Amino acid sequence: MIRQKMRLSLNVILMAFEMEMKQNLTDAFILFGVFVQPLIIAFLALWMLKDQVANYAIFVAVGSGMTGLWTTLLFCSGNSITGERWTGTLESLVGTPVSLRQVVFGKNLANIVQALLSMLVCYTLISLMIGAPLQVAYPWWFTISIILTIFAFVSFGLIMSTLFILNPEVQRFQNGLEFPIYILSGFLFPVALLPGWTTPLSYLLAPYWAAQALHGAARGTAIFNDMLRSWLMLILFSLIYLLFSKYLFNKVLIKARKDATLDMQ
Repeated sequence: MIRQKMRLSLNVILMAFEMEMKQNLTDAFILFGVFVQPLIIAFLALWMLKDQVANYAIFVAVGSGMTGLWTTLLFCSGNSITGERWTGTLESLVGTPVSLRQVVFGKNLANIVQALLSMLVCYTLISLMIGAPLQVAYPWWFTISIILTIFAFVSFGLIMSTLFILNPEVQRFQNGLEFPIYILSGFLFPVALLPGWTTPLSYLLAPYWAAQALHGAARGTAIFNDMLRSWLMLILFSLIYLLFSKYLFNKVLIKARKDATLDMQ
């Protein structure tokens, strides 16, 4: 019975993953945020660094890719339930015997995996611009960091998608949340350059720990203890996000099945 439930859950996630991936490939806004915007950011960063490009190229490549990840999480994963409501399919989706949380998890996973392609594009572009291949100092550490980053971002996307549907006022700040997270998470420059009072805010953001792990593994500037701390923080935040998202999804289902107010904004 347990194995059957796990297989059913996996099938639901994979089907949602496939459908979301196909839909994203036809959306010009998503394609711009995933591929074009990170390239623009990478180009501007390389232009400002000028003669120091070779020393910071991998940092710029990772940071630009991280901006694509966050943009995708904010706009695609955040609107994963809202989009269903706009198209009139949310009520039908809630009424199906499968878990809405699993469907949204699959949709968010597709969004984040697609955004990872922007990292590869940034790596390729920067490599061609500086005329040298980009090398990751610790490939295995980088791989582990990527996996934990995906899980943390997808888990956080579950919270964002429910918050946007439960409280539409939160969604009004969607555009304003993009660049502050770039800055506080240290995607393109160390947070040590910011005022000291902002540092605790960075520690409360999963993207900050993801950036620390990916930058450290890519550039080889982190020791194992630093990497382990970042990994543990990503796991901790992921678990917190999953537990809190369960509570929020229950609220969504109450609005749909009991209050019948899910389609109201």
